[in-house]
Amino acid sequence: MKNLSILGSTGSIGVSTLELVAAHPDKFRITALSAGANLELFARQIEAFRPRVVTVLNEELAGKLARMLSGHHPEIMHGVPGLIAAATASEADMVVAAIVGAAGLVPTAAAIKAGKDVALANKETLVCAGSIIMDLVREHGVSLYPVDSEHSAVFQSIEGHRSEDIEKIILTASGGPFLNLPLARLVTVTIADALNHPNWSMGKKITIDSATMMNKGLEVIEARWLFDVPAVKIDVNIHPQSIIHSMVEYIDGCVIAQLGTPDMKAPIAYALSYPERVATGVKPLDLTLFSGLTFFKPDLEKFRCLKLAYDALASGPSMPAVMNAANEVAVAAFLEGRIGFTDIATVIDETMSAHDAVPLVTIEDVLHADRWGRDTAAGAIRKLQRRS
Repeated sequence: MKNLSILGSTGSIGVSTLELVAAHPDKFRITALSAGANLELFARQIEAFRPRVVTVLNEELAGKLARMLSGHHPEIMHGVPGLIAAATASEADMVVAAIVGAAGLVPTAAAIKAGKDVALANKETLVCAGSIIMDLVREHGVSLYPVDSEHSAVFQSIEGHRSEDIEKIILTASGGPFLNLPLARLVTVTIADALNHPNWSMGKKITIDSATMMNKGLEVIEARWLFDVPAVKIDVNIHPQSIIHSMVEYIDGCVIAQLGTPDMKAPIAYALSYPERVATGVKPLDLTLFSGLTFFKPDLEKFRCLKLAYDALASGPSMPAVMNAANEVAVAAFLEGRIGFTDIATVIDETMSAHDAVPLVTIEDVLHADRWGRDTAAGAIRKLQRRS
């Protein structure tokens, strides 16, 4: 029996994780849950899985949640202290880090320091603090299991092989909703257009990141740290069918790939149960139903955010944290209707151009870079609004 703490239980990853837990009550048990503002769903999760500790964004929401619960009454916490308490709960064997954005960094680091294995769905943790986090993983002797479908595919493709034999990691990308839209048309796309992903059902922020291909850029940076390979050995291929989730090429010319129906339950289950596999209910893959699987290089002029991610990785330790902060601020502004779709990349570019990369030694250094990036991006957005 593995005891789980889920950070971000009401998001798409958290919901899928709890569905797997419900399907395998003999293998998994919930000890702590965290959520944002979706109290109705969170209350149902608490009643169903009976965690000892739960946490929400703030004190007001904690009070509302307490009044909503009719059966099981766990310890209710809030804010960053609540997230840390959930991440370090004494009974937890593994923490599922599924909070979106840089907010997941501090509790994930706390979980590692507490000796918890981590199923990592929060790519921003490694984007912002890759070197620091991987040092903590080694120092505390814990395991970090990837939940992103692409990194899970790489993880599965390197099993049983020597890292020194890796020639290249190839991350696949669907291309999002604007794959076939001309560059000139991107300035006119709406929020609804950008949220209409062809293959995956995800939260709003991640869906916008997919549309700009920043999501793939974040995954490139995450892969650099997870698998200890330089950026020059990490390629991105557009693969619209989302059947091959990623590949590893070896020095002998052989390529090993992981295939499957697009469903996040598969990589989540592998992270939770490794090295075993458990039934997921994912629809079996029937390749005879596909007329072909296609691959091609991404257009870096059209998908500027992907190039900016490579640039950030090459620029120095603090630049990815600044880039990520700018992206979060810009995506939020787009979703609020304050800037256009193509302005997202412009805000990130301007923020990165204003930053001189510096070393990151502590988590506080990362948080400082994050705050600087957010403030600078907010200023770039105000300038855009004045010009329009």
